[in-house]
Amino acid sequence: MTPATPATPATPAHPDDAGLLAPGWTGSPAAAATADGAFLRALLDAEAALTRAQESLGLTPEGAGAAVTRAAAGPYDVRSLAERARAGGNPVIPLAADLTAATGETFGPYVHRGATSQDIMDTATMLVAARALDLVLADLGRTERALAALAARHRDTPMAGRTLTQHAVPTTFGLKAAGWRSLVLDARDRTTAVRDALPAQLGGAAGTLAAFGAYGAPDATALPAAYARELGLRAPLLPWHTLRTPIADLAGCLAFSAGALGKLAADVLTLSRTEIAEVAEGGGGGSSAMPHKANPVRATLIAAAARRAPQLAAVLYGCLVAEDERPTGAWHAEWEPLRDLLRLVGGAARDAAELAEGLRVRPDAMRANLDLTHGLIVSERLSAELSSVLGRARAKELLTELAPRTTAEGRPLAELLSEEAKLRGIDLGALTDPALYTGSAGILTDRALERR
Repeated sequence: MTPATPATPATPAHPDDAGLLAPGWTGSPAAAATADGAFLRALLDAEAALTRAQESLGLTPEGAGAAVTRAAAGPYDVRSLAERARAGGNPVIPLAADLTAATGETFGPYVHRGATSQDIMDTATMLVAARALDLVLADLGRTERALAALAARHRDTPMAGRTLTQHAVPTTFGLKAAGWRSLVLDARDRTTAVRDALPAQLGGAAGTLAAFGAYGAPDATALPAAYARELGLRAPLLPWHTLRTPIADLAGCLAFSAGALGKLAADVLTLSRTEIAEVAEGGGGGSSAMPHKANPVRATLIAAAARRAPQLAAVLYGCLVAEDERPTGAWHAEWEPLRDLLRLVGGAARDAAELAEGLRVRPDAMRANLDLTHGLIVSERLSAELSSVLGRARAKELLTELAPRTTAEGRPLAELLSEEAKLRGIDLGALTDPALYTGSAGILTDRALERR
């Protein structure tokens, strides 16, 4: 599929939109790609492409497309457009008037001809989404490559597996990193599919393309495909004014991506606790009151995004219930939460790449934590191995008896087991070594890393 037309320089975001309360996305590529100026550029791109598409089908005089495209270069006043948008409920109405005036008397009548405001707004939204998702995908790629390197490097680095917050059985950090990568690849695949399917919107007042026929199009149904080609978007099968599948698909892939990255963040936040200290961010953030702290800021911001994303997606799913051929409120309710989602996920992807690329892994701490239970972390293995020597009932009874003693006396489980006569001669040190009970973690890691 032809990529969307690259954005040309646009009016910058107003200082009020600087992101003071949004450190998760401020300064990210996605922030710039979704700013007011970027939306304005997409609206202008959509208007100019519509005139070019009509010219390509012989529906306007030669030169109309080029004239509108030149006029669309601007500049245009974002603040003025925003204030005048209140009158009609969307910014396309005042923008079309400004663009018509800028185009001039000869070709001005061909600006916005036959379209409705929602055609331009929806198409511009798809352009903004396409441009933002391209940036998200680039950062997801950085993240997965960094995680692949971590998984390969630590394929056999043992660590405690934790279930319901407690030590369960040993695993490896390689398998954990491979799991994070698998989620990132899932997010990449879903995002890529949605990105490649983003459609242009063109239907006219009620989705029938009637105005284009009235302006002389012999086959108005050919125009949406020509329009989509101008923009590098998919040609829509039908006008989707009230068929909001593209928005729902965006909601789904963005919410999933936030959650996938949130899993990485949640694990890093747990493992970087002072009392665990198995990983650390490459460049932790400082504290205003405690000079000794190096907070896991990247993971914190990703986790914040993951908490917000599902609720924003829920708003967009709710907008599927859009009445008639053009809705009141449902369409308008999408704009801000969709932009928020694009920003959140764009920022989270940026932060995830930085987190994964700079993550410090501490195998010594992992080993020390494995030994906290003095060998009890391999009780599952012992239950199976000792049953063949002692019998199942006696093996369970012995382990149940020794577990509290191991904790209370601070003695290795292997030492206590050696007091059982029937177990003398067995290499209990090896049998209770957590590093020797990681199951198929290495093979599973290798298998996961085969995925591209």
